[in-house]
Amino acid sequence: MTDRGWMEPIVERVVTQVLENHAAQLRTEIVRRVMEEVAAQPASEAAAAGTKSADLARAVADIQLGGSQKEILKALLDSCARYAARVALFVVKGGTATGWQGRGFNSNDAVKDFTLDANAPAVVRAINDRLVVSAPTGELDARFVQDFGTPKNGQGRFLPLVLKDKVAALVYADAGTDGAGNLDAGSLDLLVLSTSAWLEVSSLRKQVHKEPAAERGESRPAATAEVAPAFNDPFAAHAPAHAMAAAATAEAPMPAMTTATEPAPTDEVVAATPPPAEAEAVPANAVSSEDQEIHRKAQRFARLLVDEVKLYNQAKVAEGRKHKDLYDRLKEALEKSRSTYQKRYGNTVAASGDYFQHEVVRSLAEDDVSIMGANFRH
Repeated sequence: MTDRGWMEPIVERVVTQVLENHAAQLRTEIVRRVMEEVAAQPASEAAAAGTKSADLARAVADIQLGGSQKEILKALLDSCARYAARVALFVVKGGTATGWQGRGFNSNDAVKDFTLDANAPAVVRAINDRLVVSAPTGELDARFVQDFGTPKNGQGRFLPLVLKDKVAALVYADAGTDGAGNLDAGSLDLLVLSTSAWLEVSSLRKQVHKEPAAERGESRPAATAEVAPAFNDPFAAHAPAHAMAAAATAEAPMPAMTTATEPAPTDEVVAATPPPAEAEAVPANAVSSEDQEIHRKAQRFARLLVDEVKLYNQAKVAEGRKHKDLYDRLKEALEKSRSTYQKRYGNTVAASGDYFQHEVVRSLAEDDVSIMGANFRH
């Protein structure tokens, strides 16, 4: 063990560099796809499409230039306001969606802390199915329509902001109440999707930078000392008074709510505790506290590696789950990550836990090993 200690900082730097490189690639890929839309347009439409796509590319770049999660989310709303007459972001916690900020309303301040009807059909579908929902006025929140006005085109659009496989927020957009407003559905979809991906990239990068300090035994802030950081919730400080009771009874445990009335996202509070499987998997009868700590480190490292694979292969993950051949689609990425894991923990006491394999099944296959396909080794 001691002789291999020199390997740890090398592996940490490699993982950090991989994530940094992917972040740049993600920005490039998003911009490339936007510009490809221009090339696909007929020549007669190219000039107008070129201007529009260039503006959209700049909007994506503005989002990615945000120095904090709060800045990223404000940039998202500002960018969406270019493609819809009215936009608002609602934080989803404990089954309750409450307003954070709005753009284009007669009173943007009134959007803050407005609670959407959790039973409104459009809201239910957007949160439960994690899909963009374009719905007629009758399927929107009736009180929202009454307070803020009916969209003249009779349609409202909910776009889920998905973080860590959960809907963290809903972006609402419509064409306004005067009938002359803009609503560019495709651009809105791209902006919200790219923001979701960028927030996850930012979270993974911060996780990687935190891991080396934690493993060296350096002190952590009191707020995060009890659990390993799994994901930074950009809405952790958003706790409107009327939503606290609902959040307290949510099925998934959340951090302690504050009494702050200003709904300000923050980077400092951890939103999710480690999966229940983690606590159960660490052997209770490990021979020493040192060995138990090695098991915990191995689990965190396995989770980080699998999260990275999932983040950068979202389309393959979706198709693999559907056709139950997930391993075949992700074989190259998975085996590279497995090799990285084995080099670090394959010859330690954590080898008996086979944490990388468990994380693949838990996170990628959602605890259904049949989804991995016949070629997946058990």
